[in-house]
Amino acid sequence: MRKLIFAMFLFVSLLTQAQNLQVMYDFGQGRKNVTTTLEMFKPDKWGDTFFFVDMEFNSGDTKQPSLGYMEIARCLKFWDGPLSAHIEYNGGLMLGKPVDNKFYREGYYINNAYLAGVDYAWHDKDFSKFLNLKLLYKNIQGKNPASFQITGVWNLNFMKNKLTVSGFADFWREDNTNFTNASGDAITPTSTKFVFLSEPQIWYNVNKNLSLGGEVEFGLNFGTVDGFKVCPALGAKWNF
Repeated sequence: MRKLIFAMFLFVSLLTQAQNLQVMYDFGQGRKNVTTTLEMFKPDKWGDTFFFVDMEFNSGDTKQPSLGYMEIARCLKFWDGPLSAHIEYNGGLMLGKPVDNKFYREGYYINNAYLAGVDYAWHDKDFSKFLNLKLLYKNIQGKNPASFQITGVWNLNFMKNKLTVSGFADFWREDNTNFTNASGDAITPTSTKFVFLSEPQIWYNVNKNLSLGGEVEFGLNFGTVDGFKVCPALGAKWNF
C-alpha cells in the first residue's frame, strides 16, 4: 500500500509540474512592479516537501530587489488515510527607501513564523484535481507566540490539462498596526488582530513547460494596509 501511495504522489507531481518559476507584473495600487516566484513541490515515501521564494523588484528608478520572502513546509505521512502531519517556516526581509537610488536608510524583517498542525488532502480519481486543508498552530516570533492559521490550497486541471486553476487562501491571527488604506493614503494607525490573504491563479498551459495567465491577490489587513485590498497581476510560468 505504501508503494502505491508513493506512486500516486509521483503522478500528482507530474500533473502539477512541480518545479516552476513565475514572473508576474503586479498592477496593484502603489506597486507596479515585477515579482518572481520560485516554487517546488516534491513528494517522497514519507510525505512531501513544498517551498517557494518570492522576490519583489520595486526599489529605486532601476527597480532593484526590495523584498525577499520564503515559505518551506513539510508534510509527514507513513500511514494510510488523507491526514498528514505538517510543519512549516515563514520569513523574509524588506529593504527601506533608497537614498540617491543607491543606499538604503533602513529595512525591516518579516517576523519568523513557525507552524505545525495537520493537513487533509483530497483528489479525484485521475489526480487532475486536488484540494488541501491545513489547521495549524502558529508562533510568530517576537509578536504572537500562540496563534493559529487555517490554509486551503487547490489545483484544478480542465480541458485535458490545458487550463489550470490554482491558488491558496490563508486566515490567521496576528496583531498588526496598519498605516495606509487600500489606495496607499496615510491614515490614523489602526490595530487589527486577524489577517486574510488569498491568491487565486488561472493558467493556460501552452505546452508542458510554458503557461500564460495571472493571479489576483485579495488581502485583508495585510502588509500594514487597513481593510481590503485587491492587486491583480499578469505573467508567465515556466515549468521545469
